[in-house]
Amino acid sequence: MRVFSAGLITETNTFAPWPTGVRGFSEEGPFHGDVTTRGKDSEMGVLACGWRDLCRERGYEFVESLFASAQPSGRAVQSVYETYRDEILRDLKAKGPFDIVLLFLHGAMVSQECDDCEGDILARVREAVGPKVAVGAELDPHCHLTPLMVEKANAIILMKEYPHTDYMERGRELFDICAGMAEGKLKPVSHLFDCRMVGFYPTTTEPMRSLVDKCSAAEQRPKVLSVSFAHGFPWGDTPETGSKMLVIADGDAALAEAVSTEIGKEIYAARDALLPRFPRIEEALGAARETNGCAVLADTADNAGGGAPSDNVALLRAMLEQRVQDAVFGCIWDPVGVKTCAEAGVGATLPLRIGGKCGPASGEPFDVVATVKAFRVDHDQQGLGPARSHMGDSVWIEINGIDVVLNSTRTQTFSPDAFTGLGIDLKNKRMIAVKSSWHFQALFGPIADRIIPVATPGAIQMDFAAIDYRRKRDQHFFPREKNPLGL
Repeated sequence: MRVFSAGLITETNTFAPWPTGVRGFSEEGPFHGDVTTRGKDSEMGVLACGWRDLCRERGYEFVESLFASAQPSGRAVQSVYETYRDEILRDLKAKGPFDIVLLFLHGAMVSQECDDCEGDILARVREAVGPKVAVGAELDPHCHLTPLMVEKANAIILMKEYPHTDYMERGRELFDICAGMAEGKLKPVSHLFDCRMVGFYPTTTEPMRSLVDKCSAAEQRPKVLSVSFAHGFPWGDTPETGSKMLVIADGDAALAEAVSTEIGKEIYAARDALLPRFPRIEEALGAARETNGCAVLADTADNAGGGAPSDNVALLRAMLEQRVQDAVFGCIWDPVGVKTCAEAGVGATLPLRIGGKCGPASGEPFDVVATVKAFRVDHDQQGLGPARSHMGDSVWIEINGIDVVLNSTRTQTFSPDAFTGLGIDLKNKRMIAVKSSWHFQALFGPIADRIIPVATPGAIQMDFAAIDYRRKRDQHFFPREKNPLGL
């Protein structure tokens, strides 16, 4: 058996003001057939190494092509998307034939001329390899799961967890299904159920935790190969934006439809309970002050992981106005601030304008007097699973008793070592404020006495009924309508 692997990953916030181009894809990679060596510490490399090792166990030949990833932002530049897509297709044709194609995609990539980049890639891959080759893709649950994707792939597997700590397990699941098909042991068939919802579904809290567990339990039924819930990406305006249930069964289309409908309706029944209800800044700070121990606050709406600039300082401003002490805040994307502090040098105290640089979602800039405490070239942090997340040149500054981290490579805050890697001691902190919507919980949870997601201003608002969708095909969805399925 010969296995081809490739990856093209970005999550497009169609409301973000700047495009995703070559520079975005150059912050980590791209990797032209060498992600398992040169990029092995990246999330892409970790998964590709896993697929390579599974191939070795079975005596398959493993071939890797392009793996490229960019932080979420606006629509991908069309020529950049086509260049990367076409490199994958050239390798597929030149190095073939193959029995299995494994793709690591996001599922919410939108280019300037294509609303469904993953569907486009899968359709072209299918055309290149023909109907008999097993084609599979692993997607982020924050995807626009389209009928075209499901039609052209034999198996699509979504990560079940948010935070996405299970991408390696899902990669193995995808490999096993595709290998089973290639060996003639499985006949995967899929069904997609549209929940007609738009929402935000962290899996560490109820009721979503129990619903994810039901998905896993359903996979124990005879002939059910995989059950995936597509959360959808609310801040991508595409015809297929929304939440959907995907089930793959072994040769039984009726079973796939029955299970996807059953669990999809269970999620729909919990739709009101699943709506996020986060406190505003003043309320959140009050709750944090009352916490006996360390409160971790999430700056949810200015999360780079959802395409926001990560330079809105409204929460930091409120913390300083309330004279919060024993606190840390980060990470603010501010390459200019980082460079200025690096020039001033460790120990310098200087006037500094931080935040508010990218557009309306960035809010107002903040003029402060800061002391430079530490500077690190090419700082990084623990990402999801064993992968590292690059932060670029970064600086620790202190502002009126609050430790603040500025970074130059835009990324959300995943891990305590975003702070401790610069020398900040978190042991006695009463408040840790992080720019992340939910992924931070995987690694900050163990040190938090209380976690408080905050309804901050920014580009990732949670009032889904009010999002100004122009391209979404179905405008009758929850929460815009109370019961769009009429159940």
